[in-house]
Order: sequence, then C-alpha cells, then structure tokens
Amino acid sequence: MSVADIDIGTQVDQFLKEVEHPLVVILGPTASGKTSMSISLARQLGEQGSEVEIVNADSRQLYKYLNIGTAKITEEEMQGVPHHLIDVLDPKEDVSVGWYKEEATRIIKEIHERGNVPFLVGGSMLYVSVITDELTMGPSSTPEVRKSLEDEYDKDAGDTLYKRLQEIDPEEAERIHQNNKPRLVRAIEICEITSQSKTQAVGQSEIFSKDSTDKLIFGLELERSELCDRINQRTKEMFKSGWVDEVRDLLDLGYRPEDPGFKSCGYREIMEAIQSGQPIIEEALEEVIAAKTRQYARRQMTWWRRDERITWVESSLLS
Repeated sequence: MSVADIDIGTQVDQFLKEVEHPLVVILGPTASGKTSMSISLARQLGEQGSEVEIVNADSRQLYKYLNIGTAKITEEEMQGVPHHLIDVLDPKEDVSVGWYKEEATRIIKEIHERGNVPFLVGGSMLYVSVITDELTMGPSSTPEVRKSLEDEYDKDAGDTLYKRLQEIDPEEAERIHQNNKPRLVRAIEICEITSQSKTQAVGQSEIFSKDSTDKLIFGLELERSELCDRINQRTKEMFKSGWVDEVRDLLDLGYRPEDPGFKSCGYREIMEAIQSGQPIIEEALEEVIAAKTRQYARRQMTWWRRDERITWVESSLLS
C-alpha cells in the first residue's frame, strides 16, 4: 500500500467518524483510475468495519450492452462491493439529469438506512454535480409534449418557439440561441408542464456550493501527457477486446447510431463505419475515438478545476 493510499484511507476514516450521513465522491477524467481506486478504498474500509456501496456516476454505464466501450466494471472486478445504477437502461431509452438525481438520491438514502457508506464514482460532470451540489432540476420530460414542440420547431427553424420564449421567460431567452433546438424545446416544455417559466421552475443554483459538510470529494489527476497515453492505450485495448464485434451485435439487435445510449464518443463512430459498407480500418477509428476522448478529458478537468472542495490525488501514486 502506498503512502497516498494510507493518507486517503485515514482521511475517509476520520470523515466517517465526524458526520452522520457521509458521501464519499471519487471523480476524475476518463482513464484516470477511478474504478480501481474506489474498489481499493472500499475494500480497505471493509476491513475496518465500514461497508461500502458504490453508486455509478457515469452516464454511459447506465446502459445495458455497452460494456467494452464504456470500460464497464465486471463482476469479478467489483470484488464483492455492491454497485448501483449500472445496466439499468435500454440504449433506446433517453435519460435526463433530473431522472439521475432522483434515482441516485434514493439509492444513497437507502445505503445510509442500511448503515453503510455510499461512494459516488464517475466522470459525468453534471451527474456528479447534481448530487454533490443538490442542484434543482426541471420536471421529467414528457414524450408527447417534447415531440409536439420538436415538430413545431422544425416548421420554421424555431422562430415561433423562440418568440414564445421571449414572451414567457425573457431571462431564459437571453441565455439561449434560437438555433439551439434542444435547449429551446426544453425551456418551452418546462413552461408547458409546470405553467411557470424555466427560470421560476428550476431557479438558479451555484454549480459548486460551499455547503459540503457531509461530502468528502477526491479527484484523480495525472500529468497531461500521461493521461493522453492512458487514453490512447485504453482505446487500443478496447478494440483488441472486440469493441467492433460488440457494436455489430448491437446493430443486429436493432439499435441505431441515433439511439440515446450512443451519444458518447466511440459507439456512434463505429456504428456509422459499419453501416457505411466500407472496410473497417480499426487503426483509423482508434485514432479518431482516442482524439475525441482526450478532448473530453480536457473538458472534464476544466469543469472540476473550479471546485475548491476537491482533494486532488495524483493517480500514478495509486497504482
């Protein structure tokens, strides 16, 4: 066990003694080692008498069948540590941050009721923040209302919807460009569902609240060059593990690139390459996907660097 491991374990142990409803958060960019750290720390706490249950905060790992391309933890890798919110949705199902907040909050409460310690582990920025900062979300989407508004948007490129938003919620209209179809439709949808403007219904929240008395947040970081190397190597290993075959199986099951589960980098690119009818050049796909993943990792770190609550841990010291 490294010095860094001992220090983190000591911090968590002290934290658990000080608060009634603890939440340990482990975040970081993709490929930084969140899974291995969470399991190692959970096992360490288990030996000390504190049972840990892990709540997934990776938006793509919510989906069934997306295993290789999401680096989804296997049952063997879990080492007996209970995991929640993995493989709970079909790739054709859409998911909102509001839905995630409801589910994760419910599970964390149940873990506390069992007398166990919840770990929130993942790299989806809003999914983490909606729990750590208790952000107020709008109502769940209504498919019928959403479809009607999308059809209306398509008739005149959002001109009518945008004028309506300017009338009922001028503050939100200033924050949204007419060409941003998803946000414009969502703003009007909230108005129709709640009979309030989005500004009234959702309110304004600081992304990084300072009220974190029951939360201990660790972030894993690496030198940029080392993180890029990890991403490149992991992408290569995903292809070697049969990622293309996994995607072929998904297509055979009737899934398509536009399905909600394939919004993340990788699956959609491979699907489109297969559907093109051209020979699959894995090296080329690997390069494109690794580049997009590196860009995503940069956005993750930009987001979290603003949060002074995070205790940053050098990931290379944990291996």
